[in-house]
Amino acid sequence: MTDSTNVTDNVPSSATDERLLTTDGVPLKQKLAQTTRRMRMRAFMLTVPLVLFLVISFVVPIGQMLFRSVHNTAGTDVAPNFAAAIQKWNGEGLPSEEVFELFAKDIMASQKRREIGKTPGKLGTRVNYEFPGSLSLIKSAARKFKKIKEGPYKEAILKQNKKWANPTLWRTLKRVTRDYSPSFYYAALDLKYDPDENLVAADKIYQIYVSNFWKTLRLSAIITFLCFLLAFPVSYLLSTLPLATSNLLMILVLLPFWTSLLVRTTAWIAILQSKGIINNILVFIGIISDENRVQLIYNQTGTIFAMVHILLPFMILPLYSVMKTIPPSYMRAARSMGATPFTAFRRVYFPQTLPGIAAGTLLVFILAIGYYITPALVGGADGILISNLIANHIQKTLNWSLGAALGTILLVTVMVLYWIYNKLVGIDKLSFG
Repeated sequence: MTDSTNVTDNVPSSATDERLLTTDGVPLKQKLAQTTRRMRMRAFMLTVPLVLFLVISFVVPIGQMLFRSVHNTAGTDVAPNFAAAIQKWNGEGLPSEEVFELFAKDIMASQKRREIGKTPGKLGTRVNYEFPGSLSLIKSAARKFKKIKEGPYKEAILKQNKKWANPTLWRTLKRVTRDYSPSFYYAALDLKYDPDENLVAADKIYQIYVSNFWKTLRLSAIITFLCFLLAFPVSYLLSTLPLATSNLLMILVLLPFWTSLLVRTTAWIAILQSKGIINNILVFIGIISDENRVQLIYNQTGTIFAMVHILLPFMILPLYSVMKTIPPSYMRAARSMGATPFTAFRRVYFPQTLPGIAAGTLLVFILAIGYYITPALVGGADGILISNLIANHIQKTLNWSLGAALGTILLVTVMVLYWIYNKLVGIDKLSFG
């Protein structure tokens, strides 16, 4: 009796695949591997421009910010020999004669070179961040040190100005001449070193950053909540109106995107000022007198008004995109089963809008934290956010390291809030459309 089983059933699959050839004589298995590699390479090449864009515009700037927040070469640029020698000093009393000599020679040498950014003024500015009043002392040091023809340098420098006899100044010089230091993070957290090199709270007049961080979070939360209150009924109306009417109203929602941010912000200046439209209406109605006009600008109120108007579309669009997908029959079914309109809304409709609410609140809150143009124009001294202080250090005071430290803390704060938000809400539940 012969076995009716096909002969190929007893042949290993790998051997069978090798016998299967394509039209050009290449084994099928090899051809499939080549095709798979080619498809992967094509997909990778298509993503290369996006990857490069993200690296250049996002990863590299953030990496530079993180690096700049702990790296400052003001000391080694201006006085490299002194910077190396003073690190060996134990911090008690005053440094040795050798350290004073190296300090004087380095300062005079930097003044002679006059290289961009490597003059004594650069070191003086860095020291002045932590020891106010030392900028003029160090800038004038090069001119006065020229009078010292020979040692002992320590005695000659102390005779020129009694401020050089302050051990706290030399401890500060030792600290700031390190290339890597967490000092700027301490300053960003309103901390400072006392004369004994202990971290303590800064003087009240300099405690501005922590309170501004809290104010930024508080105002961002208020702006997000107000945007939600205004956006929810507008989004509901847009989702229930006929398509032609809702499209027309949607144009009005999107109209701010077609207008310059600067124009919208300056328009609020005209609206909110003491002689502006709102105050004139309140006076005309008789709610307030002409002498008691309300101050609505250059404070936190002005910041809230302007930013709610600017960020409102970012709340409306996610809500509308979710509400548009909710079938009206769900509400009718709930009403037919005896639910009141409010109960049907609370138990049936509102839970289905949570993905849009989550997306809108996250988007508006993160945008509000980082805004600085609008608060700078309408916020005044009371309504500025932490982003304005960061921009001030980068553009005006040129204290880039402190600005980078503030930016890093803000970045970490947003990431922590994002993590908490993910735990409470779940990022996978967000819906932007």
